[in-house]
Amino acid sequence: MKAVVMTPGAGPRYVPDFKEPTAGENEVLLTIKAVAIKHLDKAIASGRHYSSEVAGEARIVGGDGVGELPDGRRFYIIGANGTLAGKAIAAKERMIALPEGIDNATAAALPNAIAGSVMALRFRAGMKAGETVLINGATGFTGKIAIQVAREYGAGKIIATGRNQATLETLKDLGADEIISLKQDDAAFIAQVKQIHSVTPVNVIIDYIWGHSAGLLLESFAGKGGFTAATRYVSVGALAGDKIQVSSQVLRSANLQISGSGLGSWTKEEMQLLLKEIVPEVLQWYVDGKIKVDIVTVGIEEAERIWDLETGEGKRLVVLI
Repeated sequence: MKAVVMTPGAGPRYVPDFKEPTAGENEVLLTIKAVAIKHLDKAIASGRHYSSEVAGEARIVGGDGVGELPDGRRFYIIGANGTLAGKAIAAKERMIALPEGIDNATAAALPNAIAGSVMALRFRAGMKAGETVLINGATGFTGKIAIQVAREYGAGKIIATGRNQATLETLKDLGADEIISLKQDDAAFIAQVKQIHSVTPVNVIIDYIWGHSAGLLLESFAGKGGFTAATRYVSVGALAGDKIQVSSQVLRSANLQISGSGLGSWTKEEMQLLLKEIVPEVLQWYVDGKIKVDIVTVGIEEAERIWDLETGEGKRLVVLI
């Protein structure tokens, strides 16, 4: 079968005749139709992610995707061992039936962004209707989905940050009420955040990039010894850097709650809700026209080229098989 494999220390390569897997007990063999290529996939495959397994032999890339059974039923599968191939095995309890009206590429692209937005907003931040939400790094694919999820969850105000001004402007069409450029100097950025926070206290921050901007955001909420509004800060990604320095005075002078959302931070019960209720619900939102996505599709034979392909900000790369 066709497959994209990677060996530690080497790049991905397309293999036209990789051995087909065999399903075991409580597993299903599916014909794979589409797989999204995400930062997470690249980090895991290269060994840079905290969940990566070190192995010396070539392994098929990918842990999720859209597959089809012989009877034509389509499923999104997650937690699979190597989906960027013609066939893949999925555990029965990790298969989500796809609704009518959603294409394979979109169905492959959305679930990771659903997990990256809903789990943070709903479980880590405990967002309530009417609250003000700031999304740091909102011009990325998951950031755009987070804006739309926050809107559907009834956010009173949504603030979006990003570097690309043109892309930032388009976020207003998705539900963002205010935009903040990450390209302005530090003082101007802090001043803008402080001004917004003074008028409409920011209740929730969902951060997809961390790094320097995270430090600036936290500094923006520092108090002067009086009572401050409570802000729940949730880190989801670290595209701008994995480490920051924060003054203890910031934490002592402000009512801040800092947490993370990702693999390992979610409970078993939350994961079950994700698979059984949350992903199906948001996929249906797409069918109903409530969610917009922007994807770029390529064929599996282009594996070497697509791995570092720049798709443009806010677009998800999907491999069709």
